Amino acid sequence: MARRAVAVGELVERATAGDARAVARLISLVEDASPLLPEVSAALAPHVGRAQIIGLTGSPGVGKSTTTGALVAALRAQGRKVGVLAVDPSSPFSGGALLGDRIRMQDHAGDPGVFIRSMATRGHLGGLAWAAPQALRVLDAAGCDVILVETVGVGQSEIEVAGLADTTVVLLAPGMGDGIQAAKAGILEIGDVYVVNKADRDGARQVRRELRAMLSLTDRPDAGWKPPIVLTVAYREEGIGEVLAALDAHFSHLRSSGELARRRLRRTRDEIETLATTELRARFASMRGDHRIEALAADVVAGKTDPFTASRRLLDTV
Repeated sequence: MARRAVAVGELVERATAGDARAVARLISLVEDASPLLPEVSAALAPHVGRAQIIGLTGSPGVGKSTTTGALVAALRAQGRKVGVLAVDPSSPFSGGALLGDRIRMQDHAGDPGVFIRSMATRGHLGGLAWAAPQALRVLDAAGCDVILVETVGVGQSEIEVAGLADTTVVLLAPGMGDGIQAAKAGILEIGDVYVVNKADRDGARQVRRELRAMLSLTDRPDAGWKPPIVLTVAYREEGIGEVLAALDAHFSHLRSSGELARRRLRRTRDEIETLATTELRARFASMRGDHRIEALAADVVAGKTDPFTASRRLLDTV
């Protein structure tokens, strides 16, 4: 049975009023790459830009989901409305239901001040770069004061996700080779706040010392901020207050230094570039077998022109 036609204006109006179903429907439109997205984006534009966006990343097993759940509880205790976008760059599934290791966040599922969405990218990093900013806009417009973006694993995809955030939290844990992980993944450059979770285990303070030493040797893009390293035991909510204090201190620094505006301008520029590139690829894909490409290819084979000149001519026609 065909789905009921979407009235974008009504849907956005309901979402901005905090209607969870409308928020979920808008994010589904984002994930499905609906042709209505330009209209949705235009309708959301006056309502975005107010949320504090925090990215959480770290290698599997460090306790990202537990930490995210503890942060949600602490933020709600402060009366702040929270959105959680749990991103799985490797999952082949369509998303929507919470993934298994995020089951603890279901404790907040009945709270009207919390909206949790699990978003899979179907294995496409490009899809992540394209869809995640739109989903964040939906949560921002829905009135979330803070949006937590949690990723799975550490690698290039997670570094790209971190680029969506105002503040990036990097989680580590003792006994997992995180010093090597940090150096390999390049997360020494992207972290604004570092959390050594599972601090009740042997080696937590050693991880903190090693991390502090590595950070002292790293050139960071924001020289005015020295990343704090916080010890936590997330499942007991120990140290979560200190993490929140560090997050708020960093956000204050971003605003006072002008770095917040620079970061948001940079990621918006990247988003526009991604959207334009995606559109260009789609146009080229639709031209496969087009007589113009065939003619240009024949000219290159015949030596009448070269591939660079041919590509420029093709670009002029798109």
